[in-house]
Amino acid sequence: MKVDFSDTLERIRQLEKELEGEFKKKNQEIIKNYQEQKVRFAISIREQQEKHRVSWAKYAFGPRLLSFLVSPVIYAMAVPIVFYDLCLFIYQHITFRVYRIPLVKRKDYFIIDRHHLGYLNWIEKVNCVYCGYGNAVAAYGKEITARTELYWCPIKHASRVKDPHTRYYDFFEYGDAEGYRENLADVIRKYDGETS
Repeated sequence: MKVDFSDTLERIRQLEKELEGEFKKKNQEIIKNYQEQKVRFAISIREQQEKHRVSWAKYAFGPRLLSFLVSPVIYAMAVPIVFYDLCLFIYQHITFRVYRIPLVKRKDYFIIDRHHLGYLNWIEKVNCVYCGYGNAVAAYGKEITARTELYWCPIKHASRVKDPHTRYYDFFEYGDAEGYRENLADVIRKYDGETS
């Protein structure tokens, strides 16, 4: 049984594009203001931000002492995260080229900029870089896996999937044998002309 959600999905995608446009417009204003008023921005805003900075010692040994003590466990995850990042990179550069699946642009997922904020102490800045990197690897991996799944097995699950990747909605309904066999090539062909 084929259920057609194409109109709803198209509206969602259009709203996502509009939202992305608003974010870009806001970021461009911030960047423009920063570039035009770099010295004033650097002096006035930085001083204002630094008033809200908590010293690293107070941050580490204050009410967050327990968090500070378990931080070695948190930071130990850096090794598997970096290894996963490397594996993803190698995996897609070998397999995607063979199957002509467009490569995922790594730079689209890795945004590390919060360490520039003046109100963060050095521990908070390191934490922000670490979390930004970890989440970037996870998002990068999700997109690589989504493209792999679209190529090899574009079939929805019988049960509802929590937070499915964006390509999931193009998959065949669970149990739609006829649609799968007749239209699999068309679904895979959606990669044509795609660059990221």
